Amino acid sequence: MNATSSTAKSPLRDLEQFDQSPWLDFVRRGYTRDGSMAKLITEDGVKGVTSNPAIFQKAMGEGTDYDAQMKDILAHDIVSAGQLYERLAITDIQEVAKLLKPVFDETKALDGYVSLEVSPYLARDTQATEHEAARLWKAVAEPNLMIKIPGTEEGVPAIRKSIADGININVTLLFSLDAYKKVVEGWLSGLEDRAKAGHSVAGIASVASFFVSRIDGKIDAEIDRRVKAGDAESKALTAIRGKVAIANAKMAYQYWLGVMKSDRWAKLKAAGAQPQRLLWASTGTKDKAYSDVLYVEELIGPETVNTIPPATLDAYRDHGKRRASLAENVEDAAHVMKEAKRLGLDLDGVTRTLVDEGVASFAEAFDSLLGSVGTKENAILGKKLPETKLALPAAFGEAVKKGLDTWRKAGTIRKLWARDASVWTGRDEAKWLKWLDIVDDRYDHLKELEAFQSEVKARGFKQILLLGMGGSSLGPEVLAETFGKHEGFAHLYVLDSTDPQQVRTFEKKIDPAHTLFIVSSKSGSTLEPNIMLAYFFDVAKKALGEKAGQHFVAVTDPGSKLEALAKKDGFWKVFSGEKQIGGRYSVLSNFGMVPAAASGVPLKLFLEDALHGVRACDSSVPPAINPGVLLGTVFGVGATEFGRDKITIIATKQVADFGAWAEQLIAESTGKLGKGLIPIDEETLAGPKHYGKDRLFVYFRLASEHSHEQDEAVRTLIDAGEPVVTINLHDRRQIAQEFFRWEIATAVAGAYLKINPFDQPDVEASKIETKKLTAAYNETGHLPPEAPFATDGDLAFFADKKNVAALRGETAQIILKAHFDRVKAGDYVGLLAYIERDRATIEWIQHTRLAIRDAKTVATAAEFGPRFLHSTGQAYKGGPDSGVFLQITADDAHDLPVPGERYSFGVVKAAQARGDFDVLAERGRRALRVHIKGDLKTGLAKLASAIRAAI
Repeated sequence: MNATSSTAKSPLRDLEQFDQSPWLDFVRRGYTRDGSMAKLITEDGVKGVTSNPAIFQKAMGEGTDYDAQMKDILAHDIVSAGQLYERLAITDIQEVAKLLKPVFDETKALDGYVSLEVSPYLARDTQATEHEAARLWKAVAEPNLMIKIPGTEEGVPAIRKSIADGININVTLLFSLDAYKKVVEGWLSGLEDRAKAGHSVAGIASVASFFVSRIDGKIDAEIDRRVKAGDAESKALTAIRGKVAIANAKMAYQYWLGVMKSDRWAKLKAAGAQPQRLLWASTGTKDKAYSDVLYVEELIGPETVNTIPPATLDAYRDHGKRRASLAENVEDAAHVMKEAKRLGLDLDGVTRTLVDEGVASFAEAFDSLLGSVGTKENAILGKKLPETKLALPAAFGEAVKKGLDTWRKAGTIRKLWARDASVWTGRDEAKWLKWLDIVDDRYDHLKELEAFQSEVKARGFKQILLLGMGGSSLGPEVLAETFGKHEGFAHLYVLDSTDPQQVRTFEKKIDPAHTLFIVSSKSGSTLEPNIMLAYFFDVAKKALGEKAGQHFVAVTDPGSKLEALAKKDGFWKVFSGEKQIGGRYSVLSNFGMVPAAASGVPLKLFLEDALHGVRACDSSVPPAINPGVLLGTVFGVGATEFGRDKITIIATKQVADFGAWAEQLIAESTGKLGKGLIPIDEETLAGPKHYGKDRLFVYFRLASEHSHEQDEAVRTLIDAGEPVVTINLHDRRQIAQEFFRWEIATAVAGAYLKINPFDQPDVEASKIETKKLTAAYNETGHLPPEAPFATDGDLAFFADKKNVAALRGETAQIILKAHFDRVKAGDYVGLLAYIERDRATIEWIQHTRLAIRDAKTVATAAEFGPRFLHSTGQAYKGGPDSGVFLQITADDAHDLPVPGERYSFGVVKAAQARGDFDVLAERGRRALRVHIKGDLKTGLAKLASAIRAAI
């Protein structure tokens, strides 16, 4: 853009003679700071500046003008792409406002304004527009700011409210006289509302931006189409080509003149109100057949503004002609409008389309702008963020791109953050989304958590034992396994089993006199943590007497039975959960943060990493660079379009326990209504020939401690055309970011699957069956009798009638062969072992699953009960009917009593196994139970031999 010579008067200044103000439709930091903007103001007489998302997209998306401020902001704050853009834009607007302040002062607040637009995403949301207008007005805090609000049906009430609140408003996206009339009504009513409330109406500025050239673009295209087709009215159509937009603007001006003569305006004017001036926007000429200054020259008139793009401003300075054109030939303009109507050019339809297209266009530009800002932000942050790489077959990759673009166009990530249940099933999803805010909430309460951490350290506990199930235990377990013991703090142990041998093992690991017990239960009525609490409170009382309660901390939802019990028994502390967060989404709430604090995790650093994850997945971050939406789309598209529903997690050893947490999140969230993703964790990596076409691999890789052998194995899968998502963590603490990213991804995948990812109906079904069995035991002293359909030495086999019919046989090998012969391509095999989870049994179940995988070329799940009941159990019962299950139970070598109850831990575990199996059978699953009598090690060896022989 060229500035005029200091020795020659700019033709733009001649517009002052006609009482018209030229404004510049352009903002760019370099242009503001190098003196170019100041020259336009002082030499060309530019009296105002407008911006829009398209202008900012070009400014921020190109070059390096904004890089220094970006780096400075990101060095001190953790912000989303949207927040970063806004900080940059506000700086620009404030700088331009200061340049224009002399004009503002000289014209007594008539001119000298700079405009900043509310988010284009809010064009159809009145309340959100009102809120954002007020927020931006306060944030910029310059008297010569105008907030741009679109003149949509939803925008008009926001315009009225904002005017009444004393905010200067630039109404944008006006195309039709009818829409303009509604805006004028909103403006007048806003002033009247303000006066009625006893506030001054003086000094509140407004312009109504009437878009011009886009109308001719639409109308002329229709004229050209009809003329080319030989329309009988071709001559009449040609006669008004290029005239409709200007005629439309002149009619709007005539309406304005009438308003200015009204009694209604006279009263407001007498009270000190400023007129709302018409502003001609979109004045760059699109059709090269017309003069490049057409929409400037033909719309010159008193008390109006023309906001001119740079190229048009240069052209007008060079050869523009000045005359009082706006009031000329008004009758001709009226004739043009009548002709347009007579000829069926449907100006009303065109203007409605232009509003919709304008809203969409600005939203598209905003998407692009935020994408540019977000991409630069990611580059600046570098290794502060995990890195995601997709290696997908071509068709899969294209489908993912299409899915991401669909989410972008529909604004679905914004709907998700707005708690719009229509993202999923439209039922009660909205009430389960408090996890979206929980990291900010916990960061705001950091001092409280740090104080607890200091107190724990001061008391010198030697061990911490967390008692919980599912979401209450798996997140803390990741923290314990990933970070290990912290200097000056106790080791964190996590018990999530009712197996009496396992309970006893953990009891031996602790000294109750020096142990902090954390009892973690959302509802406070879950069976497992309640009986674990009863047992270990009894243990603690034996060591500590009446002081036992002071070694206990509860984490539970407000008003729960556990909260009441904790108060009664004198617990040291009770931390509240959030009722609007389901257990599997609770790791970044107190259910994860309290054990993190107790075990010495650096809380500020951990939560700051989590905040990076939150901001990266924010509603303002376009899907293509939003890590949560990206991963969730890969999951959802893979399952729904390519049958890749087995999410196989491969992990570097140091972060491997993340898989158990992700397994619960994915399975319990998506496995229902016969749909779902089946997570496969800890299945040792093999070559491509060992996998079917139902796998999606996620390589969870700690870059600083990766395995070259593992890298090469993954590369082999990629080379073989298998879909692989690689997530590189640069630091273990980035697992905090991944917690949030996977929560978003799971919610996104749920949207693709069209299910509610926040309920767990089949987990509840299993609990009900278990409760029936334990109640029966309390009444009779024994569980209901059951008889095996076959025995082979110390192996006894159980099944429902339907499965028995398919599994007839007398030996373990024959029965197991019949069972595994039912496995077909696309299925998976689940080994569900209700035995102690220790090194030996983990090794056994891993060897066994790999033998099945290699023989059947299917995915395998290796789970320990009752732990998996609160995790993958939901998907096994409610998800797709592709699972073939072998449940393994055994005689307990030792049992433990549950204080205050007739039943024991062994009885509870047996009831849980039977309840689990009953629900699998009721759901029609291919399920077989084998019970090991006598010595567990001997029985497992025999079972392994029979399985290998069978497959």
